Amino acid sequence: MSHLTRSSVRTASLRAGVAMAGICAAWSAQAQSAVENTTLAPIVLQSGDDSGTGPVKGYVAKQSTTGSKTDTPLKEIPQSVSVIGREELDDRGVITKVDEALSYTPGILTQPYGSDPDTDWIYIRGFDASQTGLSLDNLPFTSTAYGNFQIDAFALERIEVLKGPASVLVGGANAGGVVNLVGKRPTDQPYFYTETGINSDGNAFGGFDISDKLGNSDTVSYRLTGKVAGGDGYVDDTNDLRGFIMPQITFAPSDTTTLNVYAYVSGLDQTHTTNGLLPYMGTVVDNPIYGKIGRDQYLGNEDYDIGRANQTMVGYEFKHEFDNGWKFTQNARYANLYKRERYVYAFDFDQTDALIGRYAEDITSRANAFNIDNRLENDFDFGGANHTVMFGIDYRYYRLDTDKYAGFPTSIDPQNPVYGPDPVLSPGTHQIVTMNQVGAYAQDQIRFGDGFIATFNGRYDYLHGEANDRNGVLTNYSSDDHAWSGRAGIAYEFKNGVTPYASVATFFSPLVGTSVDGALKPEEGEQYEAGVKYEPTWFDGMLTASVFQIDKDNYTVSIPGVGDQQLGNVRSRGFELEGKFNIDQNWKAIASYSYTDLEFTKYPGSPDMVGKTPYVVPASTAGLWLDYTVTEGALEGLGLGAGVRYRGKSWADNANTLRVGDATVFDAGLHYEKNDWKAALNVTNLFDKDYVAGCATQYFCGYGQSRTITFKLSKVW
Repeated sequence: MSHLTRSSVRTASLRAGVAMAGICAAWSAQAQSAVENTTLAPIVLQSGDDSGTGPVKGYVAKQSTTGSKTDTPLKEIPQSVSVIGREELDDRGVITKVDEALSYTPGILTQPYGSDPDTDWIYIRGFDASQTGLSLDNLPFTSTAYGNFQIDAFALERIEVLKGPASVLVGGANAGGVVNLVGKRPTDQPYFYTETGINSDGNAFGGFDISDKLGNSDTVSYRLTGKVAGGDGYVDDTNDLRGFIMPQITFAPSDTTTLNVYAYVSGLDQTHTTNGLLPYMGTVVDNPIYGKIGRDQYLGNEDYDIGRANQTMVGYEFKHEFDNGWKFTQNARYANLYKRERYVYAFDFDQTDALIGRYAEDITSRANAFNIDNRLENDFDFGGANHTVMFGIDYRYYRLDTDKYAGFPTSIDPQNPVYGPDPVLSPGTHQIVTMNQVGAYAQDQIRFGDGFIATFNGRYDYLHGEANDRNGVLTNYSSDDHAWSGRAGIAYEFKNGVTPYASVATFFSPLVGTSVDGALKPEEGEQYEAGVKYEPTWFDGMLTASVFQIDKDNYTVSIPGVGDQQLGNVRSRGFELEGKFNIDQNWKAIASYSYTDLEFTKYPGSPDMVGKTPYVVPASTAGLWLDYTVTEGALEGLGLGAGVRYRGKSWADNANTLRVGDATVFDAGLHYEKNDWKAALNVTNLFDKDYVAGCATQYFCGYGQSRTITFKLSKVW
């Protein structure tokens, strides 16, 4: 998607992020050993004791490290948490994109401008988390409009979402929540897996995932995961070639010491889709001359288009348990990104004539990021209660060098398109942004009174940021920000599996950059949440119901042709319902509903805007997915899946004069497994519903994904 959109759309809400924290979810026992079973294994209804980073049993997770950085039962985390495990990803046919994996998760809006190959678009509780709400193994990514990191879903064991802020754990981040990507790790037993497939657009893929002991060693194991994909996109004249490789080695010289070292190297070469950058008049409503722009119509210059991204990451996790019970963990990651994007897309100021205005950019970005997190934790009894305490210090560094050229090419007639000539571009900004942040935090999880669980967090952050525009277009600055943040939660676990909870959390998110009115102020605020989690004793499932209110000050957006601007304060209120079930050996299910009431509570200079709803985010979303698998008889291994997703109405402008309609979309899946072979056929948007997924101002609207049929063949060797 265009970088103007990244400045108009992505950054428009990207800075609306603030304090975040991880997620949670811990699983029960793994439903099937991919190595030992040659036929489909039945789901075991009793939960296992796997760690909060291991495989999820079926669809139901029970433990996580995301919302606490300690291995914690899901029901004990005083915030709403959703977990998507490997089996759910495979059943629903999620191949590459993380945002696609979250399409059945309550409180989450994904792909609001349609499918974008180089960006995972995610809104949580009304706030854009695409750049400010992503972590990998609890280490946050620092990303901006022009320097965002992206992980392929095939590299992940699970995807977890913590709703609401938790800057007490990771520092400044998105106010609505955080998506924590949990990577695959070396396995205890030999594992050899391959897959290949193709979709209806002609985009094919192949992947492998191998894990074993290294040689005859009992202390060293490895895992090597990789994938390559490429072919056409659903928009005319678009295509891509992408791939990654992720090698890992784990050293475990004793039961008390482990070291996991990994690397992740990926590349992308694409011709961009221009979907998501279309005018309101011509998508949501008819243009008076040409009607609607075709969902698959290309409005760029194919030969001019360059879309390349290369990522390199190297990291490790070290754990050691001392004789006195204290555990030390250190996580570190270095990441490098090179990105070059040059292309033409629609930017139509006059939407009443026969032509579509266009804009062109050529942007080169080089990003370097470093994270390190050190923490100590222990579990002990004191004062009649059990305490799990944690103390930590983390640091992150980010440097982004962005060189931008821009211009206005000739307009295009969608009825008789002429794609040339190539535009003439003028120098824009050449900005170098750096950020250094250090934080100290503490946590105490207290269990007392035969069922009470209290959680207390505190954190102090200091951040130094600098920006220097070598072309002199933007104002240079240097800033120092600091703040305290905290979280307090209480829950009570009844014997029947019901656990009501309540929590309050504050957040602080320093912003790097300047606005049209001067230096950007930090976004900050608080959340109040209450709910109930129910883990049935009579079957394997997890149900969560929650209500919340988030108040965020200094809400920041990017306005086309104007720049970054802090529009005031925004309040997000709502409720969410989610159920995940391994009903029996045959049936698995997901059900979700969320309602989000987003409104401006303060809008300097325009008091009439108070009470209006920010664009893009719908009030209601819902989803239902069912999967049935035959586990015995002649049809053993045959499975059927079906799902329905609903996205409510939204606004295309903050003044609430331009409406975007709602949409109901159906999905389906068919899979068959026998003798470690598995064939799967998945259909997204089964009835090919033609709809606009969302708009960020009247200039940037995107169609929802068209019907896509994907066939995959895999084998465990």
